[in-house]
Amino acid sequence: MNPSAAPAHHALNYVELTVTDLQEAKQFYSEAFGWRFNDYGPLYAGIRGPGEEDHEVGGLTPQGRVQPGGPFVLLFSQDLDRSVEAVTRAGGRIVEAPYAFPGGRRFRFADPSGNELGVWAHS
Repeated sequence: MNPSAAPAHHALNYVELTVTDLQEAKQFYSEAFGWRFNDYGPLYAGIRGPGEEDHEVGGLTPQGRVQPGGPFVLLFSQDLDRSVEAVTRAGGRIVEAPYAFPGGRRFRFADPSGNELGVWAHS
């Protein structure tokens, strides 16, 4: 993580996703959302923040299996329908199709390791 970036008090600072295959996960998130990574060898990849070269917002860590009930992470999208297409094209599985909620729409998906995440957009 970038030690010069001061985290905001009580703000979400870093999210680690357990994955079953590090290379497959990096390929999926790169293809679906354009994420970039800092590689730390075969056992960890830091997720770079948007537009940031060094600042990390999270990481991918390979384990034998993904535990249910892990953190639920929501990503923002400017075009929810295109995000659905990108997730599907990259090999993800739509768990819950886009639906409306007060102020927007969102969907849930599973990555190739089985992690469930959500994506939301303003209505």
